[in-house]
Amino acid sequence: MHRRRFLSLSVTPLFAQQPQDFHAHPPFTLERKRAGRPRAGQVVAAIQPHVDDIPIFAAGTLFKLMDEGAKAYLIRVTNDDSAGPGTVAETVAANDRDNQELVKLFGVERNFDLNYPNHNMDHTSKPELRARFIYLFRLLKVDTVITYDPWGNYEENPDHYVTSQCVEAAAWMAGGDKDYPEHFHAGLKPHAVKEKYYFARFQQRVNRVVDITPYVERKIDVNLANVAQGPAGNNGVMLRERLKKEGRRLALLDGDDRTANRNYIREFVLRRDRETGAKHGVAYAEAFHYRGPEPSAVEEFIKQKAVKL
Repeated sequence: MHRRRFLSLSVTPLFAQQPQDFHAHPPFTLERKRAGRPRAGQVVAAIQPHVDDIPIFAAGTLFKLMDEGAKAYLIRVTNDDSAGPGTVAETVAANDRDNQELVKLFGVERNFDLNYPNHNMDHTSKPELRARFIYLFRLLKVDTVITYDPWGNYEENPDHYVTSQCVEAAAWMAGGDKDYPEHFHAGLKPHAVKEKYYFARFQQRVNRVVDITPYVERKIDVNLANVAQGPAGNNGVMLRERLKKEGRRLALLDGDDRTANRNYIREFVLRRDRETGAKHGVAYAEAFHYRGPEPSAVEEFIKQKAVKL
């Protein structure tokens, strides 16, 4: 045996966790709505860089967790000043109106706007953003976060990957008793986030799919509220008008404006959910890399081996 390898083995603590294979991750789970309120007393933070992120990728899951009894908060990280109609000021105002409508439709406790500039978060101080998340996680006693996957592949938007990286670090650090001790003088206590639902626009390691079939109409509602920049909003009407000028028609878009817009969302915005659901035997589903509480080898050993004195 090589000397360096021997020495490294000789100093390994008895119960030290061994590194996991990169390709190993928790078993795949198809998560469905549970009866009753099994999440009563729990707190969920849905964290989105932009006003349309949670509606597109995780609205059904947020509704599900709330229906199971969780209290929820919505946190928007940017002011959305680069995505919407008119001048920059008009864009910010339009997105803010949409965001306030989302708060009502989701039925969350409240919304927190962090107001960072849109598309420029790679210039943002990560320690500052991380500290703000730590404060909120301790203040709200957050158990679960829903946000972008910090390890999703091919993500182009710096707002997405900077937000998710800071959330992941803060979720862990919030449980320590040395970081930001001024929080404790203000009456807060350490509080680590126990589980994470990470979604991605492109490739990711999916180990959990949530059946959102019971929440499809409500997901359409929240996407319909994203008028300023969402891929939904008034797009059904606009597509119908474009086709009319071209001398064409889609039966999908017949009816009044609201019906046309809802059908557009159902067909195009929820296409990904429909395809994900079809792979797993349900009508609609959202995909995540899920990270839950890590089992303790020590506690498991005690459970199996300890005897009464």
